[in-house]
Amino acid sequence: MINLLITGVAAYLSGSIPSGLFWAWAIKHIDVRQSGSGRTGGTNVWRTAGAVPALLTAVCDGLKGAAAIWVARALGVGPWGMALAGAAAVAGHNYSLYLKFKGGAGTMVSIGIAAALWASSLPILAGAGGLAALLVGHSSVASILIALSLPVLFGLRGNGAYALGFGLPAMALTLWALRPNIGRLLKGKERFLPLYLKKPPLIRLCRHPSKLATGD
Repeated sequence: MINLLITGVAAYLSGSIPSGLFWAWAIKHIDVRQSGSGRTGGTNVWRTAGAVPALLTAVCDGLKGAAAIWVARALGVGPWGMALAGAAAVAGHNYSLYLKFKGGAGTMVSIGIAAALWASSLPILAGAGGLAALLVGHSSVASILIALSLPVLFGLRGNGAYALGFGLPAMALTLWALRPNIGRLLKGKERFLPLYLKKPPLIRLCRHPSKLATGD
């Protein structure tokens, strides 16, 4: 029980580390909480501080998720304990102790956790999410896809503890954080990735600014 408690607290504190806030400020002296969506995840860092801080944010967010699992495994808490660690790390990222319980949506953290639990999930989740983002131009769509995939992937693999203890809570936390994005998607007004600010992606789910000017 003591190890389980240590695991949960360590995972939450690890997840709470605001990688995006650090990198955006260190490289561009920008407080991402005051720009864009106000989130500290890689997408908002990309929009407000550029690609390099965003890449570093994504890597660090993935690593802090994986670190929660590595600590849990070292403490020998078993599958349910590791699942708890994963859920706690996502909660820490979305509701950071260091940011007055604000943060991101937990996508990259979830990918890092999933990869630490099952290495083969990394290319599946990153590949599916990356392809979705490139096709439609919205990171929120990729995040939704990844969130919905987590319990399904571990469930199909037969990892009930990971599916129920990590996949479902992580999915719920991400979808809850993305409520504004889901609302904009339904209205056709979701923001596009910086890559698609001048031209629309292959699949258009929302009205692109360049098309508004031409009346398309």
